[in-house]
Amino acid sequence: MKRLLPTLRADQTSESLISVINTIQIAAKEISFRLHQGALAGVLGSTLDENIQGETQKKLDVVANQLLKTLLLESPNVHAIASEEEDSIVVSPNSGHYLVAFDPLDGSSNIDINGSVGTIFSILRKPEGEDTGESMFLQPGKAQVAAGYIVYGPATMMILTTGKDVRTFTLDQTVGEFLLTKERAEIPRSTKEFAINMSNQRHWSAPISEYVADLLKGETGPRKKNFNMRWNAAMVSDVHRIITRGGLFTYPWDARNEKKPFKLRLMYEAAPMALLIEKAGGKASDGYQRILDIVPNDIHQRVGVVLGSAAEVDKCLEYHARHSKPF
Repeated sequence: MKRLLPTLRADQTSESLISVINTIQIAAKEISFRLHQGALAGVLGSTLDENIQGETQKKLDVVANQLLKTLLLESPNVHAIASEEEDSIVVSPNSGHYLVAFDPLDGSSNIDINGSVGTIFSILRKPEGEDTGESMFLQPGKAQVAAGYIVYGPATMMILTTGKDVRTFTLDQTVGEFLLTKERAEIPRSTKEFAINMSNQRHWSAPISEYVADLLKGETGPRKKNFNMRWNAAMVSDVHRIITRGGLFTYPWDARNEKKPFKLRLMYEAAPMALLIEKAGGKASDGYQRILDIVPNDIHQRVGVVLGSAAEVDKCLEYHARHSKPF
């Protein structure tokens, strides 16, 4: 089986970009080890701190963030990093050409129950003439030169695109290397599976309420087929299922908190996942526009997300088109 770095070189990926991806895989291996040690390493449970999002941090949130931050800032090819766990960007002492945004440990509420979690990352080129400000990162998702995630489950897997195919690499614990296990991910156009947090149903806008109601009516309803619902409470895990076998994932606008009507972050979650989904043949929208076309106005901006099998995303967007935006 091919190893990660030779596979990238065979694609004629630049050595500087390969170096950044290599740094991420090194951090991922260490995070994977800490996760699989669990209570033996004393890394379970929560801290007493909150991140910039106002969320209580798990111990491994802090560990994973520090690992990625330290290693990336040491890379000669990284100019700055932005993390879901950091208040603002951190500029490297090096003058690299790349910017890296990441969610160090997505789905961390699953850690203490031994559920799947993951790391999501996005790589951008540093704009010419900008060296220190957050505006460097405020680029649309279609400007990403690479994106991916590492899912820490029964196996540790990296799903990666450098703008071409979406490939799957699996960590072989016996040699300590990510090996190519799937050359090209292809998401089926249609599906009978959807993923949504049903506990928020009473807070949804009309489009999502109507869409899900029709799904639940099954073969006796307007969709004329039965759907199954899946929800893993970790975007990485839910998206990985879609990359593997299709489906629809959505975390839409809701009315629980008018100051935070959206859950998922554009730069750390929505944009990198949207690039992977599109490169695998699916679609990704905020309900009203393509996610990869959205220009961030803030490094911690949140957006609605509808992504997955292309035909099912189109069907969901038909419901949105019948209503005005709730925001």
